[in-house]
Amino acid sequence: MQSRNMRKKTPVTLLALSIGLALSGTALAQDAPATAATDLDTVTVTGYRASVEKALDIKRGEAGVVDAIVAEDIGKFPDLNLAESLQRIPGVVITREAGEGRNISVRGLGPDFTRVRINGMEALTTVGAGDQSGGTNRGRGFDFNVFASDLFSQLLVRKTASADVEEGSLGATVDLRTGRPFDYDGFTFAASGQASYNAMAEKADPRVAALISNTFADGTFGALLSVAYSERQALEEGSNTGRWANGTSNNNFSATSPFAAARGANVYHPRFPRYVQMEHEQKRLGVTGTLQWKPTDATEISLDALYSKIDAERDEHYIEAISFSRGTSTTPRLVGKPAMVVRNGVIEDNALVYGEFDNVDIRTENRHDEWSTEFKQIALNGQHRFGDAFTLSGKVGISRSKHENPVQTTIIMDKYDVDGYSYDYRGNSRAPTLNYGIDPTNPAGWELAEIRLRPQYVDNDFDTGQIDFNWNISPGFRLKGGVLAKDYTFKTVELRRASELAVPNFPNGSKIVPGNMTQQEGLKGITGSPNNWVVPNLDAIADQFDIYSNTGTFAVAPRANNVRSVEEEDRGGYLMGEFSTELGSIPLSGNFGVRYVRTKQTATGLSTLTTTTVSTTASRTYDDTLPSFNLVAEITPDFLIRLGAAKVMSRPGLGNLTPGSTVAVAGAARTIATGNPDLDPIRATNVDLGFEWYFAEGAMAGVGLFYKDIDTFIQTTRETHPYSFSGLPDALLIGTGASPDSDFTYTKPVNTPGGKLKGVEVNYTQPFTFLPGNWSNLGVQLNYTWVDSQIQYINSSGQPVLKADLTGLSRNSWNATLFYEGKVFSGRVSATNRDDYLTQVTGTEAGFNLDGYHGMTGTTFIDASIRYAINDKLELSLEGMNLTNEASDEWVYSPATGRLPLQYTETGRQFMLGARYKF
Repeated sequence: MQSRNMRKKTPVTLLALSIGLALSGTALAQDAPATAATDLDTVTVTGYRASVEKALDIKRGEAGVVDAIVAEDIGKFPDLNLAESLQRIPGVVITREAGEGRNISVRGLGPDFTRVRINGMEALTTVGAGDQSGGTNRGRGFDFNVFASDLFSQLLVRKTASADVEEGSLGATVDLRTGRPFDYDGFTFAASGQASYNAMAEKADPRVAALISNTFADGTFGALLSVAYSERQALEEGSNTGRWANGTSNNNFSATSPFAAARGANVYHPRFPRYVQMEHEQKRLGVTGTLQWKPTDATEISLDALYSKIDAERDEHYIEAISFSRGTSTTPRLVGKPAMVVRNGVIEDNALVYGEFDNVDIRTENRHDEWSTEFKQIALNGQHRFGDAFTLSGKVGISRSKHENPVQTTIIMDKYDVDGYSYDYRGNSRAPTLNYGIDPTNPAGWELAEIRLRPQYVDNDFDTGQIDFNWNISPGFRLKGGVLAKDYTFKTVELRRASELAVPNFPNGSKIVPGNMTQQEGLKGITGSPNNWVVPNLDAIADQFDIYSNTGTFAVAPRANNVRSVEEEDRGGYLMGEFSTELGSIPLSGNFGVRYVRTKQTATGLSTLTTTTVSTTASRTYDDTLPSFNLVAEITPDFLIRLGAAKVMSRPGLGNLTPGSTVAVAGAARTIATGNPDLDPIRATNVDLGFEWYFAEGAMAGVGLFYKDIDTFIQTTRETHPYSFSGLPDALLIGTGASPDSDFTYTKPVNTPGGKLKGVEVNYTQPFTFLPGNWSNLGVQLNYTWVDSQIQYINSSGQPVLKADLTGLSRNSWNATLFYEGKVFSGRVSATNRDDYLTQVTGTEAGFNLDGYHGMTGTTFIDASIRYAINDKLELSLEGMNLTNEASDEWVYSPATGRLPLQYTETGRQFMLGARYKF
């Protein structure tokens, strides 16, 4: 009986074999003299089409549902960013930071539900970001923008589980693989260089990559080194409302305002309408190195090392009306100020979309971030075959991701009680008209209001050891098994000043900022009203007050809720059978097995009450038994049916596991806000059914159905318990008037009922080889995904408030690529689309926290590239990304108002001109 891979032959191959056997048989039978061999034409597929064919070969040969992206040749990965490559796969959508792909979601499940392995070992990289993009990543979601795509030769997305792939994913396991010397034939060298131009920033940047590989000692030893370096300057501009709140939430509105309707509970206003201007700069270096040794046919050892570092700076400039976000203030400089007066306004759908105001405080901000993420991984792999049937393999390795944001500084200056301020969202809600009632470019009269220092640090470390065996018991059955020990450590620290409002006087004894300590900033890529404004000169003020001295009022100390750690010791093993048999005339193959894992978790956080801080540690152990099954039926040699079923689990989000608490006592109001280290993992039962038709060479049409029964989600609720329930030391209550038996209101994350997730994936790939002439060089890739899942969301009191989609879930998404692959000229154009999706349920502000939510408008990104081969070694390229200048558009929604703008920014088109040389 032949295995499925042995049976897979192309029509051309079968024809050649048949002719060869026939000729051979005739010659033997007749004992005729040997005749000259007939040379058969060989069609060599290259370029993007070859990449597509290799990916289909991988997909076809797997037992489970797997999609692949393969570099056709050295340094020719189909996209410049790993996340942007992965979005070409059915069911994968991405989020972006400053226009560049950052995280992925698979089949409606967000980044925290996707695990990433690099060269077979789990890893996690996190980066910093602006507040609008979620800030510093302290979760389990992998940030793909740490790496250049040039470092990798293959990406696999495993959508179904099998016992030999470790646990931790509800959505998918993504395998990233770097190149190895035995992948190439002897000495190989390739280098590429590109000039990248951002049309909005009007800046050009370099991007270079090189690879050198060779084998020695009759091919028994190999070495490879690859390097990639790039710089990127991007400009991001738009507007921001800071969310919307109802009139009663702002006690700063005058009770005698002429336009009294603005103070109504059902009338909503922006919290701080403003323009946004952000300048991004980053430098990214990546290096891979591999040594491979194969002393005999039975033994192979490899040492893989990967280093990557991204250094970034970001400058943010804002001008806003801060009064709309204030209620009753106890800040000394604001006490006794006149209330804001609403002189006039226009209300549409319960939203104050136009207003004229007096006594408004105007604010300008200058924020500067410097951050870096450094990733290191080294892994030693070995395998040895004992005879023909038994192989033992193992690996040991470490990965380290170290994110540092030592400079996150914001300097703010205000101008108080301005008359004649107005905003207008009526014409274009994403490009409002803002009239500040003053000349915003005049540096005179601004008062220094705040100096924020917020350094951030995040470490993610993995230590992994694994031993596996592979026993070929019979021609139709193979037994696999192994054990895995993995230690994961997460640590994060945020530092802040004791009081960000504590600002010193200037040498003249005033807080009025001297004109020489301000600078002009403004919009460069889009048009606003106003287009320019004055902001504090951060460097001048930093030098004046020595704000980085870490002394006096500028001393920084840990911020309790972001000083925490989680350690997980995972110990597991698996046993899996791989089979190949026949049911009548239908070949069957697949695997079945079970994986067991025990997780020992230790979480540490800080608990605070006023000035008292104590460290709290909590430990727990839980285990999971995870059976899985994958079956492939070859109804015909080219038509496959796949069936998969598995129990899966994903560990709780890191932010929810902290035992740290914030205790507050104000008279009878007694509250404890805390994490929950006793959270159970999110567990689910997955079922997949797929149909795949490989109807021509390099062509495929498929439909996949998937269903996930998710046992539980995690949401934040409010409960009442005695203080002693918290496990915190009684010493925190000294002087508060409360006792250990006093009831406190606890706000904490808990496991809540889950829900069902279901969906369909449709995939079609075909080169148009049947067309005449050059038209045969064309081909298409098309896919579409539909996902549906609604869960019951609860409010802070634990009461059900609404059913809505999972956050991050786009119900519809599709990808389309048209490619042309000729001997000299090649090109492709790709479109990637995703529907609207939710980012937060329920909403934040009053009126939105019952039945409202935040969401993002769907996007369609169009990219294109053309390549021209001067000869076999030298190639020129031109690429364009985001050719339609697609924007990032976030909104808030409630039934009372419909959608209102939250944040809208554009980052512009990107063009790259380059050359590639291969020897």
